[in-house]
Amino acid sequence: MYLDFLDSYHIRMKKIGAYSILFRNSIRKDRWKKYGFEEYDQDNMLFSVLLYIMEQSLKEEICTLDNIASFIDDINSMYYGKAIIYEECKELGDFIINNVLCNEGKPMYFEAFNYNDSKYESINISFVRNSIEYVDGVKRVSYKLTDNGYSLLLSTLELEENLRFTVNEIIFREHLKKADYGKAVDDIKDIFKDFRKRVQKIESDILRIRENPLSYSIEEYKKITEGNVELLDSSKKKYIAHREHVDEKIKEFNEKNINIEELNKEEEANLEKLKIIYDYLSRTIDEDQRILRSHFSLKEVYSRELENMSKMSLIERFNLKKEVYDKILNDLNKIENIDILLRPLFVNEPEKIYNLNKALVYEMGKKGKCGDDNEIISFDEDEFALDEEKRKQDKLAKYKGVINVILELALEKDSISLGEIKELLDESNELMSRLIPNVQIFREVVIEMLKNKMISVEEIRKERKNTIENDEIAFQLNRCILDVIEENSVLSKIEFINVEKIENSEDIKLKDLKDENGEYKNFICSNILFEIKI
Repeated sequence: MYLDFLDSYHIRMKKIGAYSILFRNSIRKDRWKKYGFEEYDQDNMLFSVLLYIMEQSLKEEICTLDNIASFIDDINSMYYGKAIIYEECKELGDFIINNVLCNEGKPMYFEAFNYNDSKYESINISFVRNSIEYVDGVKRVSYKLTDNGYSLLLSTLELEENLRFTVNEIIFREHLKKADYGKAVDDIKDIFKDFRKRVQKIESDILRIRENPLSYSIEEYKKITEGNVELLDSSKKKYIAHREHVDEKIKEFNEKNINIEELNKEEEANLEKLKIIYDYLSRTIDEDQRILRSHFSLKEVYSRELENMSKMSLIERFNLKKEVYDKILNDLNKIENIDILLRPLFVNEPEKIYNLNKALVYEMGKKGKCGDDNEIISFDEDEFALDEEKRKQDKLAKYKGVINVILELALEKDSISLGEIKELLDESNELMSRLIPNVQIFREVVIEMLKNKMISVEEIRKERKNTIENDEIAFQLNRCILDVIEENSVLSKIEFINVEKIENSEDIKLKDLKDENGEYKNFICSNILFEIKI
């Protein structure tokens, strides 16, 4: 019997352990009864206090014992109706925090069986943590939820996506601040997955609307669109700030490695994790933009389909049974004219006729003046295949030439814009011919680089090792970039290539460029920044 479904059992039991320890600590305490709380009242009050602490943590506001006492006093007077005064509410809050949630300061452990190692594994559980805050110049203890506390409460309710994004970003930020890069990697991967799921959900909703607008309710539309723009705009700023912070950390490690001494194993591991975090932050920001685009597409499609539905309501319809069938049954004489109704359904295509005028038209000869009566055309299939392969190889070489020029120019100054490249092209015809062999090839390379945005050379190498390549000669950006870097020793130190549009910049216009047919055309596109990291 295969038991691989038990491989992650001890990880699952971490969530079960949180519930187990929490209820065990609560049930064992008789002090609840002093304040009139029995059975279900205890559990409801306990989770209400936890939710209040989470709310304060999310708003990044202080949560002292006085705040908790006021909260208990308010909900008791409005809902529970226990005969306790404010001072007793404060005692109850102290009891919940220090005795139930903090276990009187003693560490809490849950024993989960690890089927991989065939032994029990001690899992540390904690729900709240405290910090010292100054309120009106007075030192006070403020309480916040731990990761276990967040996981416990978030698992009790399927949160709205907006709130889940906020909570996940806060947890990621805390792990980043504590330099716990292992957990930060897991956090940012989960955030990226949530963003990707949201994109797919919006695209799925767009498909539903196109198939049947009436199947998509106004409540669903309101839920998925309300507040999206504001939330995503703020989240983009946060993740860009996180990416800049991670980039600074990576530079610190690299400078230490170059200027002082080699990194130890722990520092090397942290550097690799930071690079993974940076890559996923870039991908998350891209997904953020996809959500924005999908958001506006959803609004446009929904409005258009509803408008089309309203137009269809103006079409006059009639009931065939009532207007035709029933009337014929009431008066059989009307069946004589039924052909008037049915005739349009059986209209045949017009018959083909012989055009006599075509027979009298003088037909011009198809051969040239010097054409022989019997023209012999030879066809060598092998020769044709070799010519076709040579043509594809020449075209692929041109693609690589464009990439090589871009990387060389960007490497000189770490980054270069398309506007700066245009100035260089005006001064050198040779550079022009290397960079833009024809408009189509240059355009295709730029578009593919913009699609990928952040390109990791190391990831491309790993991808090549794990991929069986076919012999087809075709343009693939990653494959061409790796070939160019391996063939040109000057470019061998490149690790990352970042390509992005420069906001609020004038479009770049390149004049008199040849296309595949040798015709001259103008090329206009946004200003683009090519950035190299080594």
